[in-house]
Amino acid sequence: MALHPTRNDLVTRNRSKACDLLNARLADAIDLASQVKQAHWNVKGPNFIGLHGLFDAIHGVVDGQVDELAERITALGGVAAGTVAAVARASTLAAYPRDIVRGADHLDALAQGLAAYGGGLRKAIGGAGKAGDDVTADLFTGMTADIDKQLWLVEAHLQADS
Repeated sequence: MALHPTRNDLVTRNRSKACDLLNARLADAIDLASQVKQAHWNVKGPNFIGLHGLFDAIHGVVDGQVDELAERITALGGVAAGTVAAVARASTLAAYPRDIVRGADHLDALAQGLAAYGGGLRKAIGGAGKAGDDVTADLFTGMTADIDKQLWLVEAHLQADS
């Protein structure tokens, strides 16, 4: 990936590696944000209002991460690959089921998506460290903590019947 000029003193090769890591997580974050909205719009059942609100709150967290990832990429001189086509090619998340409506089914699908995204962030922490970009590693660390919390909130609903 060609980088735009910047006075950032991180070595160009390391900035490029960091941008690759960031763009990979950006694709997953945009995909996850759309999955959460899919659940928000289509959830049905006795817990509708609570889940509708929970899904909206989770979307706010994930959407904030989308912006943070994209802005870090551009701060390093990279280009944020956030188009639908780019995300469709690059996302590592499983496709969200379009035919579900029950709250428990949406909770299960979102738990899977949150866990996969969180796992990708966790792996990216080490990759950013190896690239010599502690700032990006720190960004990934903070995001992982936020996603772990969202996963806990979702799984708490699923564990209620256990």
